[in-house]
Amino acid sequence: MSTILITGASSGLGAEMARQLAAKGHDLALCARRTDRLDELSDEILRAHPDRRVAVRALDVTDDDAVFRVFGEFAEQLGRIDKVIVNAGLGKGARIGTGGYAANRATAMTNFVGALAQTEAAMEIFREQQAGHLVMVSSMAAMRGMPKEIATYAATKAAVAHLAEGLRTELYGTPLAKTVKVTVLYPGYIISEMNDYAKPTSPLMATTEDGVKAMVKAIEKQVADACVPPLPWGPLSLVMKHAPLPVLKRMI
Repeated sequence: MSTILITGASSGLGAEMARQLAAKGHDLALCARRTDRLDELSDEILRAHPDRRVAVRALDVTDDDAVFRVFGEFAEQLGRIDKVIVNAGLGKGARIGTGGYAANRATAMTNFVGALAQTEAAMEIFREQQAGHLVMVSSMAAMRGMPKEIATYAATKAAVAHLAEGLRTELYGTPLAKTVKVTVLYPGYIISEMNDYAKPTSPLMATTEDGVKAMVKAIEKQVADACVPPLPWGPLSLVMKHAPLPVLKRMI
């Protein structure tokens, strides 16, 4: 089995990915700002799977130096890092031009600049190992420019998807493409701490467990990209990309 580094692992999708991947036999490197929650998660996983290795570190992904240091410490402690899941992110925001720049900037710095640092740090490890798997957690919101409070969030998620896809294009046709894989995940409406007020009252809203199950399946298959859960988000992605603006506005 492999050793998997997950950022933003203290809650929500990151924590549930850790649980499900540990159950499948993988060792874990977990980092987030809230170390108390990481410690609780580590204890939970080790109680259920005593043979797993779980390393934890505090990490704010907007601290560039810390990203490179923590990734390096994980690689040294665990021997290697086989997969890096770039998951840490913010969902806050405000309508453009309404005085909410601080919230939009925080989302942009965490979701894109922070993801860039994580990608750089991961690829340094993978290039040295000559192997690895980068998993970028984007969003269905990346399929099209989104309005109102999620405009900046959607833009950052489109940006990180393009960053990962650009890396895949760079690797294509090179020897490294055989051993370094890049996956972009586009989660739909999955209940997490970011939207814990929501309830799965429609087919569009998945529970955390079911949504992450689809994410883990795509990760283990090392697919290039995946809308998760695949139903209804695979077909809906085509509608979101190509619907005329008046239709799109009614959808969202």
